[in-house]
Amino acid sequence: MAIVLLSIVLVTVAALLAAAGAGKLARMDGATYPAALTRAATAFAAVLTLAATATAALATLRT
Repeated sequence: MAIVLLSIVLVTVAALLAAAGAGKLARMDGATYPAALTRAATAFAAVLTLAATATAALATLRT
């Protein structure tokens, strides 16, 4: 159970870091705050989706 919780926290932190980086890069590129927030949210969702897809693929291979 501890490994599952640690993995969830690790994926969430990675998603937050990706979102922060995407937002910062968008602002440095001259995007407005709403546009930068949209890009950050898209990056956050993409990382979580990628993690869920990888987990599903690995679970299929395991069984």
